[in-house]
Parts: sequence; C-alpha cells; structure tokens
Amino acid sequence: MDRSKGEVWIFAEQEDGVLSDVALELLGKGRELADKLGVPLAAVLLGSGVEGLAAKLFEYGADKVHLVDDPKLAHYQNLSYRETMIELIREVQPQICVYGATFLGRDLAPSVASALRCGLTADCTELTIGDYTDPATKEEFKNLLMQCRPAFGGNIIATIVNPRNWPQMATAREGVMKMLDPAPGRTGEIVRHAAKCLETLELPVEVLEVVRAAKSVNLKGARVIVAGGAGVGSKENFKLLHELAEALGGTVGGTRAAVDLGYCEHERQIGQTGVTVRPALYIACGISGAVQHLAGMQESQKIIAINTDKEAPIFAVAHYGIVGDLAAVLPKMIKAVKAKAL
Repeated sequence: MDRSKGEVWIFAEQEDGVLSDVALELLGKGRELADKLGVPLAAVLLGSGVEGLAAKLFEYGADKVHLVDDPKLAHYQNLSYRETMIELIREVQPQICVYGATFLGRDLAPSVASALRCGLTADCTELTIGDYTDPATKEEFKNLLMQCRPAFGGNIIATIVNPRNWPQMATAREGVMKMLDPAPGRTGEIVRHAAKCLETLELPVEVLEVVRAAKSVNLKGARVIVAGGAGVGSKENFKLLHELAEALGGTVGGTRAAVDLGYCEHERQIGQTGVTVRPALYIACGISGAVQHLAGMQESQKIIAINTDKEAPIFAVAHYGIVGDLAAVLPKMIKAVKAKAL
C-alpha cells in the first residue's frame, strides 16, 4: 500500500450521542489537509448506538465515516477505545490522524501513539501540509503534516514533522480551527467495522452512573467577551466587567493571572492553558498581553484594549486602544451602552 495515499482521519469525539464541537472544528481543517493531499477525509466514530451521528459528520466535511458501534464503547474507557483505534489504524493505514486536545483526546491519543510507536504532537494550534529535508541525511520528504504548537511557555512556535513512523498523529486545541458551515444533505460512505479486539476484551471498570455538571460559561460561543487580567486589581473590580458584559449581551473571561489571583473562575480562563476564542468583540481590561494569552484571543474580529501602560503588548494586536484606568473607563462605557439600549 502506498502510504501517501492513505486517508486523513479525524477522531469524532462524542459523549452520550452528542458530538463535541472540536470534532466538527477539526473536520474543517481536515478537509483542507485532505484536499491538499488529494485523499479522502474520514471521521472515526466509536460508541454504542451512534450511527445517526454520521449524517452530521458528512455535513461538516467528512467523505467517509469509519464506524465501530459496540456496547463496550458506550462509555469512554481507555482500554476499549485504545484497542479499537489501534486495530482500525492497522487495518486501514491512514497517513494522518488528529484528535481534539480534550480530556478524552489527551488520554486516548498518546496511548494509541505509544502502542503504534508513531509519535504524537500535542496541543497543536496549526496544521498544514509541507515539504521537509532531513538536515542529517539530506533526504527529502514531500507532503508531510506540519504540526505547529507553542513551546517554551509560548515564547516560540515549534513546527514538528514525522517523516518516517506513520500515521502522523496530533491533538489540536479546541476553538483554534475554524468550523466549516454545514452543507445540509451532504452524504458520504459509512464503513462499518466489527473490531474483533472487543470480542474477548474484559473491561476493568463497570460504569454504573454518569453524573455531569452543566457548564455555566460558554466562552467559545460568545460573540462578545469582556476579559480581565491581573491589572483589574481585585475580584470586586471584576464586577465592572460583568456589568459591561451584561449590557453588551456577552460574557466575562480572564487571563491565567486573574484566575490564579482568584479574581474569576478557572472555566473563564482564556489563553494557551485555557480556552481559545474568536468573538466578534473582545474587550481586554487590565491585560498586559503576554503571548500565552494572545494565543487564545488574537483572532477576535475586533479587539479593544484598556490599560494604564501605553507600552503594553496588548495594544499591538488591538484595533482600538484606551490608555487609562479601567475604574474610570468602564463606568463610562457601561453608561454609554445602557443609554443606547434605552
């Protein structure tokens, strides 16, 4: 088999029959990669009673869905999902396999890569196709997956390639890849697999009950985000951000520093170690603009920065900048927004 003709795979993460957003985001990037390589884009769907999800995967760009529908896959367990993925990869031999960098993906992907001895690049923020020349042997490799991710605390972007031990595997952060607009009615091929490994597999854990806490914050879906950093000064001052966000119909986010200081909850953290967002409007309050934070918000359509330091790096990515004390600026903004809404 010519491995350069292998498919591009996206792991279609789902829980309780609901596809994760990152799976649909990655299909958009996968479509781009597959078209560049001239090969099919396939989604890998594991679960129990999940065949109905294939229609949505086709609408978001998949040409094929590799389906394993088995009661032993009803709930995620590393053993059953790992062995199934290993069997599928050995059978079909894709050239690229990408997972979301979720709790599930970060557990599954490295265990599969380790078993296949193929390597893995974690938490990628960009994936492209390019050529590579080995500096030691001068051997040239065409159409490799260029796996880009921040390194050294976000101070550099490293590009990693895997020219020899395939499939080329990576996890990609949530919210980084742009989701395609769905194409209603688009269809594709469902390839059903029996997964022989599951026939004799004994799971070490029995799931008796699943209890989920509802997420109170949806940063990825927010069109307006008012975010604060250490410069906000206190949890009490964060109330101004909440008031402005409410007036604008948005939500509140924060930097890692703000979270560490207890100014806002961890689920509101934006940046390299938090959520990546791209709202229509991002208002950065008391945020200096460390590269770790910029990595999570710099693709926002409009950025307004408020900071007392006119040299703050945040102004380099902001469309509009206000040099001033947010304690004086925010009340005026809130008053103006509320007056316009009346």
